[in-house]
Amino acid sequence: MAATHHRCGVLGDPIEHSLSPVLHRAGYAALGLDWEFDAHRVVSEGLADFLGSLSDEWVGLALTMPLKREAAGLVHELSGRARLAGAANTILLRDDGSLFGDNTDIPGAVAAIRERTTAPLSTAAILGGGATATSIGIALADLGVRSIEVAVRSPERAAETVETLQAHPARPEVSLTRLDEVTDLQVDLVASTIPAQAQDDRLVSACGGAATLFEIVYDPWPTPLAASAGDRVLVGGFDLLLHQAAVQFELFTGAVAPLAVMRAAGERALTERSRA
Repeated sequence: MAATHHRCGVLGDPIEHSLSPVLHRAGYAALGLDWEFDAHRVVSEGLADFLGSLSDEWVGLALTMPLKREAAGLVHELSGRARLAGAANTILLRDDGSLFGDNTDIPGAVAAIRERTTAPLSTAAILGGGATATSIGIALADLGVRSIEVAVRSPERAAETVETLQAHPARPEVSLTRLDEVTDLQVDLVASTIPAQAQDDRLVSACGGAATLFEIVYDPWPTPLAASAGDRVLVGGFDLLLHQAAVQFELFTGAVAPLAVMRAAGERALTERSRA
């Protein structure tokens, strides 16, 4: 590896809970890379200033809420999947100074789901309508889902998500409903992108008919929805985090991500948190 120092990081608000540093650092250590990866609090509308402050040591950035849609308008080039989603959770800082935006949540979600189940999926419901929900919806359409119900607190704020999913090349049927009006979701998969505190008993019960639950939250764990899984297939937020981080790792370093090492490091960190 060249003598140049390499830095990467994860940005968002809040950011203290992020396991991304644990995963990426474990990958660097496994491959003998002397790279840094730290978490940085960047508030909404603060991404441009942060990008402007970076030195040429910086290679890549992982983004969490509320920066994913903001990032899409700040980079010089977007991958096809990030352009479709209208959101980038990954920025690669190229040698020529240009910024490349990608969305690793989409392939990460596909990999996370297929790691847990190979069952065919044709119907799904997504709880929440933000940037992550959009990426999950695209991943589901990529997997063959043709009917997606989006349940949100404020339908008027989810118009962009619905339009984006309807524009997917597979042209899935997308419907919109209020979260507090969801009653009985008879679908192959329910994906939740809402906070654990928003998962009341009524909503958890409404998801009882889904054969597969995809809980995006990984801290705190288990959420009420995850705890209700029983013998159903459960795809966890850590599964998504791990697989999307592996795609980021490879984009940043050009090396194959040591997935097993990264997984073990993340699981240890989660176990330690649960004991704290």
